[in-house]
Amino acid sequence: MKILLSWSSGKDSAWALHVLNQAHPGAVSALLTTVNEAVDRVAMHAVRRGVLDAQAAAAGLPLRVVPIPHPCPNEVYEARMRDAVAAAVADGFTHVAFGDLFLEDVRRYREERLAGTGLAPLFPIWGIPTRELADCMIEAGLRARVACVDTRVLDASFVGREWNRALLAELPAAIDPCGENGEFHTCVYAGPMFRRALALEPGERVTRDPFVWCDLVES
Repeated sequence: MKILLSWSSGKDSAWALHVLNQAHPGAVSALLTTVNEAVDRVAMHAVRRGVLDAQAAAAGLPLRVVPIPHPCPNEVYEARMRDAVAAAVADGFTHVAFGDLFLEDVRRYREERLAGTGLAPLFPIWGIPTRELADCMIEAGLRARVACVDTRVLDASFVGREWNRALLAELPAAIDPCGENGEFHTCVYAGPMFRRALALEPGERVTRDPFVWCDLVES
């Protein structure tokens, strides 16, 4: 197996890397990330490219970046991802892994788009109850900050905070502990998937309704 891991910069993709490293040592050979080419940040999470590069270095893996425009029409996104998949196949990759947890429509979309490409999809943390998963991540030493909040469902005060048990205890009952429904996104800076921890501090907050972001900066 030669695995390409879809890397969002957040805790779920980081935990997927840890699980894959345990199950298939050495098989994960690169990280794949979409980056907003207008601002050079991870799409949706808005994590700086420098932090993304530092994460890849801490994981000991090369980073394959797919630049996308903003806004990005779906046909443009799919065309660029097709090119990325074809390049990965040409480089000998056999599988692509995702940190998806339970959204059936997302999984089905990925499976349909990958059918016949030569890359088989993997979902290493699929179906784990998310509170159980969150506790397992935290217990194992994964550390992350909340990078983005959807203020339609979660108060803006959560952005920039540590994703830890204290935060989980304060989440409204309707909010998934791992934010799988898009309630919030995270940026991981330490954990068993990294060779070293990043020094990450919260910076400026940016609001573009309904979302608020915290600019996370290496210190």
